[in-house]
Amino acid sequence: MKLKVCGMKYNPKEVAELQPNYLGFIFWEPSSRYFEGRMPELPSNIKKIGVFVDAPLEEVRDKVKKYNLDGVQLHGNETPDYCERLRHAELVSASHDGVPEPPLPKRQQVRNDPLEIIKVFSMKDEFDFSTLTAYEEVCDYFLFDTKGKLPGGNGYTFDWSILVDYPSTKPFFLSGGIGLEEVEKLKLFLESPASTYCHAIDVNSRFETKPGLKNIEKLSTFKKLLFENESIKTENP
Repeated sequence: MKLKVCGMKYNPKEVAELQPNYLGFIFWEPSSRYFEGRMPELPSNIKKIGVFVDAPLEEVRDKVKKYNLDGVQLHGNETPDYCERLRHAELVSASHDGVPEPPLPKRQQVRNDPLEIIKVFSMKDEFDFSTLTAYEEVCDYFLFDTKGKLPGGNGYTFDWSILVDYPSTKPFFLSGGIGLEEVEKLKLFLESPASTYCHAIDVNSRFETKPGLKNIEKLSTFKKLLFENESIKTENP
């Protein structure tokens, strides 16, 4: 089981010290967690995920190049064709804001590995799982989040039991309002058949002092409480 901390803005380096498997950076401008500026140097074993909402392909490609992202999380109405075109785009690292950077390792200069694609689906009391079929071949992961007014970060959970009807073998991220109060509920979920293909737990707003500023103490406590069991510990990469 892996851990993703999303909505990085003010203190990603401190969060990275907790060794999550993924850090999420939001590139949807209306978000209070919108990330811009220089990407801090982060451990190579932590994957950087860019979060987008119905962004033009060129914008996504530019951000992937600029920030050397390992994957993208698509939080809007992106089509299967959009996902496929993005997956096969030639992505080469770029400098930040036109300022020359020191030479990067060859692995980072040209992406020989496909960009990881995470497609988000909003859940409530029920969900039509047939929606997933068209995305099976063009995404690496699904992410199930709570349906709300915003594309993400709404701060409350959905009924995880509906995932018992999950028809796919595609690994998925579980998201939506997960906080310290959900640890025992999460442990029960992770022991249930509904979690068979759960790849990672995604947290965000419930671990913040303000939007984009993560509470390191709470995150550390969450990781210790949830992953203290050897069978669901986090592993990098």
